[in-house]
Amino acid sequence: MSKPKPARYRTTNWSDYNAALRKRGSLLIWLDKEMSWHAPHEGRQGRPPVFSTAAIQFCLSIKVLFKLPLRQTAGMVASLLRLAGLDWPVPDYSTLCRRQKTLKVQIPYRRADGPLNLLIDSTGIKFLGDGEWQARKHGVQGRRQWRKVHLAMDTATSDIRAVEFTPSREGDSPVLPDLLDQIPDDEDIGTVTADGAYDTRRCHSAIIARGGTAIIPIRKNGRPWKEDCPAARARNETLRATRHYGRAFWKRWTGYHARSRAEARMRCLKAFGERIAARDPDRQTAEIHIRVALINRFNALGTAEIVRVP
Repeated sequence: MSKPKPARYRTTNWSDYNAALRKRGSLLIWLDKEMSWHAPHEGRQGRPPVFSTAAIQFCLSIKVLFKLPLRQTAGMVASLLRLAGLDWPVPDYSTLCRRQKTLKVQIPYRRADGPLNLLIDSTGIKFLGDGEWQARKHGVQGRRQWRKVHLAMDTATSDIRAVEFTPSREGDSPVLPDLLDQIPDDEDIGTVTADGAYDTRRCHSAIIARGGTAIIPIRKNGRPWKEDCPAARARNETLRATRHYGRAFWKRWTGYHARSRAEARMRCLKAFGERIAARDPDRQTAEIHIRVALINRFNALGTAEIVRVP
């Protein structure tokens, strides 16, 4: 029996997508002359901060975007301000390092029309240890440490709507309720798609509590739950459908394979670097949030519209 031909796809908006890709390389999209560069005076005791949160986030965004150390980041920001004709002071490397630890990154996003359909996934990212080639050629030397990034992506806009950063030993399922808590209460959730690692009572209950529908495959050794709550009844319906129609048909019927888009978004996250530069957990969290903010900003400029060729 011959193998089926692989599906073919094509981009339908090459002109707009090409223009969006060109805009991503422009420095003008990051620098807003109307932004509040200096921190507002809050009237509290002690020395007030000189630079606003927006100014610190702008500097650290340049650092992440061009993979620069802190000192070179300060130099590049000074050059950008000078070329833009702005007589603004520039934070030095020690100020950037100190403020990064407590920075509350503002992540832009676009709200979709209708209920929010989320794709959940996680990945590991290294912050200490040898590279892959070094480890393969000479063996693992010294410590190699990772952290875990958990994302929730909107299927309509491809924006990342929620992000959590945890130790590498943290499981996937305990983080899902925290991801859903980051979605505003006034925004309806339609579906939440995740892999079998999220087939737990806590995850199903969190999804039902937000009024959503779980698209989570039952684990291979899954058994019916005691139907003592709406989450258990909904999960058992999925189990019965999987047993009756088969796992492959259930995935096509529910659109589960759209979860691969979240895996592709993880690759975009690592395009800024296979490892994170910071060692402190709070600074690492800020760095990951800045990467997410950059990805959403790129999406707002324009994305490819891909359709399957019959």
